[in-house]
Amino acid sequence: MTLSGETYFQAMEPKPYVSTGLPFEQACKHHAVESFGASRIYIIVSKTISKTQDFTALWETLGDRVAGVRYGITPHVPGTEVLELARDLASLRADLLVTLGAGSLTDAAKVAVFAAANSAFTLEALDELHARAQPDPAALKGCSIPTINIPTSLSGGEYNPSGGATDFRSHRKTSFQHPTMGAQLVILDPALTVSTPERVWLSSGMRAVDHCVEGLCSTFFRPGEGGGGGGGVDIQAVVEKYLIKGLSLLLPALLVTKQRPEDLDARRDEMLGVIEALRGNKLGVKMGASHGIGHQLGPLGVGHGEISCVMLPSVLRWNREHGDAWVEKRQEKMLEAFWASSTVAETLKRSGLSRETAGAGDAVAAFVAALGLPTCLQDVGIGRERLEGLAESAMTDRDIPTNPVAIRDKEQVLQILEMALERPAVKQ
Repeated sequence: MTLSGETYFQAMEPKPYVSTGLPFEQACKHHAVESFGASRIYIIVSKTISKTQDFTALWETLGDRVAGVRYGITPHVPGTEVLELARDLASLRADLLVTLGAGSLTDAAKVAVFAAANSAFTLEALDELHARAQPDPAALKGCSIPTINIPTSLSGGEYNPSGGATDFRSHRKTSFQHPTMGAQLVILDPALTVSTPERVWLSSGMRAVDHCVEGLCSTFFRPGEGGGGGGGVDIQAVVEKYLIKGLSLLLPALLVTKQRPEDLDARRDEMLGVIEALRGNKLGVKMGASHGIGHQLGPLGVGHGEISCVMLPSVLRWNREHGDAWVEKRQEKMLEAFWASSTVAETLKRSGLSRETAGAGDAVAAFVAALGLPTCLQDVGIGRERLEGLAESAMTDRDIPTNPVAIRDKEQVLQILEMALERPAVKQ
């Protein structure tokens, strides 16, 4: 049952649902009680938000239903912290998990609920859980504690059934996947996000842009790959429509937010754009080297969104230089979405680009610069001495084999990393 003023819809199949239009604490209490019948709620809140009136409002609204609180998760989700969460959930007999904050909290919640369901309370058990989930998810117990995510960034992790955790003994990040992982409900409140630091908000928006861009350029769209669906549905056309709509919402709204942070309509458009991006990707689209290399930059201290800022332009340029006519065609399709918005087009023109000559990598790089975000690896503290190790780690990532242009050895990854190391000159 929805409340007056609430918009409630299904974002993905089979979950999550989305609630928007209400103050987040009101929506959370309503669904905690009415949708989940929860009486022992565990909250994970970012350390920054925990010091604000926003968190006070949530706790006071939920009252004595709050059974426990975790303050903060270290970026890139250390496995040790996932295990602490899993133990808390089990010992407190939590019947609902609520996250209030950005992407690391979301990932930690997903993996912790999965670990608790399977009594994985050590790093060794967590490693085994990852290994066993890959060949046969049905052999493991599904998540039993429902989750509500209240995001304060645009990372979008709340919409997919996978989560990452990092073993800092090896600095390798592992992805955990299971059909039951992830939130049952996502509550969107644009007003809550105004206090999110500008760089965090805008860079997480670039992560969503990266989902759309690598999605539109994906091998999924090669003839014969994406295929048709039941009833003669053209799945490739459906996915393309989602991803283009995602860009149409995200790109102009991010530029508006850069200029007018208090504009709640723009923030709402960005949040809805994230959903469109992930609706497309959920239908089978594979990511490429921007994500594949980026997963290995995370454990080195680079934020998810900033990874996309510094890697996506160079990946697009490298793919264009080494790809075929099909690669060029897909990048042109992506470019159409950038130039279709008058707000974005004017920004690109002010950067010295023209529609006739600018490539996809140039357009993305100019857009990132217009947002005031880092544009190369050196901007995020990664020097040439790191490239060799990055290339080796990237070759083990699941998204490298699905890059639109085949990457067969680490020398090719090194070529991309060299391109991304320093700020390139903009081609006009």
